[in-house]
Amino acid sequence: MTNTELVLNMLAEVAATDISIVRQPQGFSESRDVAHEGATVAKVAREQIEKSTGRAVVSPMNAKNRVRGKDPIDLLPSSEGENEK
Repeated sequence: MTNTELVLNMLAEVAATDISIVRQPQGFSESRDVAHEGATVAKVAREQIEKSTGRAVVSPMNAKNRVRGKDPIDLLPSSEGENEK
């Protein structure tokens, strides 16, 4: 997971928490709707970043690869869209 992915995940959580504080959802259905709105906030931010950079935000990097000794940099797409190495 890249820093950008981590920050967008945190944004979704913080947005959902803030919305929940204001709306005070009652029950699962209302809480689900609040969580969905928080995710939508992060989705809009992700789409804007991708539009501005011309690159996908989501990467194949994850903790399992790091544990198995793979270098996460090797998992990032090159400028031609293929994995380097």
